[in-house]
Amino acid sequence: MAEAMIFEALRTPRGKGKPGGALHGVKPVDLLGGLLQALQRRLDFDPAALDDVVMGIVTPIGEQGAVLPKTAALKIGWDCRVSGLQVNRFCASGLEAVNLAAQKVASGWEDLIVAGGIESMSRVPLGSDGGAWSQDPETSAAIGFVPQGISADLLATLDGWSRDDLDGYALASQQRAARAQLEGRFDRSLVPVMADDAKVLLARDEIVKPQTTRDGLAQLKPAFAELGAAGYDAVALARHPSLERVAHCHTAGTSSGIVDGAAAVLIGSAAMGRSLGLEPRGRIVATALSGGDATLMLTGPVPAARKALAKAGLRLADIDLFEINEAFAAVPLHVMRALGLAHDQVNVNGGAIALGHPLGATGAMLLGTLLDELERRDARRGLVTLCAGGGMGIATIVERC
Repeated sequence: MAEAMIFEALRTPRGKGKPGGALHGVKPVDLLGGLLQALQRRLDFDPAALDDVVMGIVTPIGEQGAVLPKTAALKIGWDCRVSGLQVNRFCASGLEAVNLAAQKVASGWEDLIVAGGIESMSRVPLGSDGGAWSQDPETSAAIGFVPQGISADLLATLDGWSRDDLDGYALASQQRAARAQLEGRFDRSLVPVMADDAKVLLARDEIVKPQTTRDGLAQLKPAFAELGAAGYDAVALARHPSLERVAHCHTAGTSSGIVDGAAAVLIGSAAMGRSLGLEPRGRIVATALSGGDATLMLTGPVPAARKALAKAGLRLADIDLFEINEAFAAVPLHVMRALGLAHDQVNVNGGAIALGHPLGATGAMLLGTLLDELERRDARRGLVTLCAGGGMGIATIVERC
């Protein structure tokens, strides 16, 4: 099998995912197209050499539908022979696109692919694509569907995390992200988003809050108590009868931010890289998927990480840094406890609580952030993992060249 090499990983800043956000006026096709052009300029490769453009999109309808990656490639004038694909594995979509590209290259059937993700949550709202999972009452009842916020509070209750524990984790995420932004740790991979008149619309992540305090977090109201009272707590407790109640302790401050953003990773074989004069930054070592309790939903990173390590023949001690998507504060806390990880090697530059979670793009963004930090520290290996709807988990191990 060929090795899947990472030649570059770029991303846009994350913009506030509301009508007032800096990227709200940018159509998804242009947000992605601009990033693809930046990737081409950075590496000076011929797009005709590409086999595919694979992008994660969690809400692939309207402006984000109709195979947006192919449409974006055509709109920016890339060779018409370049193909396109959009994939949806809920919050794991961006990393799934990267993993799929790596598997295509490793098989030897394709040689050079742009992978990543795009989500304009201010223009195409979360959940607007519907689906039997959440919107068909018969199906929802059969599978024990609850909104993810209920799952987060259920996980915190089962694990015994207090409101103070969650607030403390969120504060650390904000402080780390603010420091990373101030020190320019994201700058290598950030591509400013420009307007048609060449004016900079957004050059850095928009929702980081350096002024966050523990007292301020403590003042926020539980975000999901009303949903629980509407009947979802009963669903969760029926699946977990050992509990007397679900403690609603997550707030807007301990949940991932809604944002717009895109990510692009160039993955290919070493032979193709040599032919194009591209220097690899790293390689994909192993990928893995997992499934579990669809009501609890958020514990998938643990079995996925273990599965990826087993496939790579590695131990947790062989991994220098971890990126665990901060869908809710209880998720990284659960994963760190289950795997015995120290906080000082997890999400060292903050995570989605501080930076935001552009659903289809996040996994690819995390991979790029991880690679940048491995290089900054002159470390060797990292692992990216995310939870996803329906109890799924995903993990990817990368190694610097």
